[in-house]
Amino acid sequence: MPAQVCVARIGTAHGVRGAVKLWTFTEDPFAVTRYGPLSTKDGARSFEVAHAREGKGHLVATLKGVTSRNEAERLNGLELYVAREKLPATDEDEYYHADLIGLAAVTTGGEPLGRVIAIHNFGAGDIIEIAPPTGATMLLPFSNAVVPTVDLAGGRVLIELPAEIEGDDSTAADDDLSPRRPRESGDP
Repeated sequence: MPAQVCVARIGTAHGVRGAVKLWTFTEDPFAVTRYGPLSTKDGARSFEVAHAREGKGHLVATLKGVTSRNEAERLNGLELYVAREKLPATDEDEYYHADLIGLAAVTTGGEPLGRVIAIHNFGAGDIIEIAPPTGATMLLPFSNAVVPTVDLAGGRVLIELPAEIEGDDSTAADDDLSPRRPRESGDP
């Protein structure tokens, strides 16, 4: 099965004619209407967005074949995926989360750290989560200073472990702390 990227999650029913709240994970929320059929992770079910309009923080969408509130209610919580190759190319220093998850994490000195298991954003910037073979996961800023190299072809990210000391508010003037820009899913 080709690599898939989660582009939306179906929320609660909206109205009585089968519309649903659709939470999209694309830069342009309406991009999900242009990908064609969206499927569940296992590929067992497929849905096509027939119509969508903007709601408050989500889309209100009608899905082909879903015509009643009862049918819409049964879809609540389903995540919808699209094949990775249907998504647009990324810019330089921009990555899809799906492209990063699973990469080996290695220090700039060549020491293995583990594998990338997630990219998070809690509002203050992107964080890369690395799971070592044993022990607790590591959460590091996903910045050029900490992750100077993303080598998709080589299947790894290079990590410059920060020398973090609590209460130390000095930073090197030449550190590039500009954020990387991972994308959860694609947009034209």
